[in-house]
Amino acid sequence: MRIAYQGEPGAYSEAAALQFGGPEVETLPCKSFDEVFEAVVKKRATHGVVPLENSIGGTIHRNYDLLLDHELGITGEVELDIVHCLQALPGTTIQDVKTVYSHPQALAQCERYLKGLGVVVEAVYDTAGGAKLVAEKKLTDAAALASHRAAEVFGLQVLQEAVQDFEYNITRFAIIGGVAPPDANKTTIVFALPSTPGALFKALSVFALRDINLTKLESRPMRGRPWEYLFYVEVDARRDDLGCGRALTHLAEFAKWTRILGSYKGAERKTAT
Repeated sequence: MRIAYQGEPGAYSEAAALQFGGPEVETLPCKSFDEVFEAVVKKRATHGVVPLENSIGGTIHRNYDLLLDHELGITGEVELDIVHCLQALPGTTIQDVKTVYSHPQALAQCERYLKGLGVVVEAVYDTAGGAKLVAEKKLTDAAALASHRAAEVFGLQVLQEAVQDFEYNITRFAIIGGVAPPDANKTTIVFALPSTPGALFKALSVFALRDINLTKLESRPMRGRPWEYLFYVEVDARRDDLGCGRALTHLAEFAKWTRILGSYKGAERKTAT
């Protein structure tokens, strides 16, 4: 197993890959989410891991779009409790810090804390990439927001731990590639509906009538088609369960089109360090 992820070593996506594949799994860092999908499609990696949603920052929409653009299914799910650490070159104090580098999601998750510091924030492509930037450029007046492991990887000193604005800061990752596990118990579906009264009510009722629990519902604009929307639904059922299969057949009666993005086992949460 070789798992592609976006970011530098020490990124939270790397932690998700290691949680899914085990500490000895081979990982492949990529510069972008697009490259993660490309690595799996071109078989440079057997699997990929991409974040889908954060409990503070919300949905990472780009990865839902990429799921539609590729034929790769979701075959696993990982949840991490995200613990952001303010880190800088050894000898740097918090009072020295004038600029903080991190991924936009991490900066948003620590917004109140950063305002309290009175620093300038600079967005970079990855949390661990911010740590790498501070280390390689030897920035004595800057810090990064990243994991404790990123500090170890790039030789930085943790100035303060757990600086996110809310104690419970969880990111949910999707594993793409491979095959659905035999113990799959969740399914992600996307569909489009006609713009008619009650269309969404009818679509969702196919699950309610069969006592299938919805764990997520989100709409996304259809690219290139203004004011038309896609609906993403996650349900607590395997796609080939009898009830779920009948619900999907029923849904096809109301939807313009439907697509199953994958069946997988629901995540077990683990803290990122």
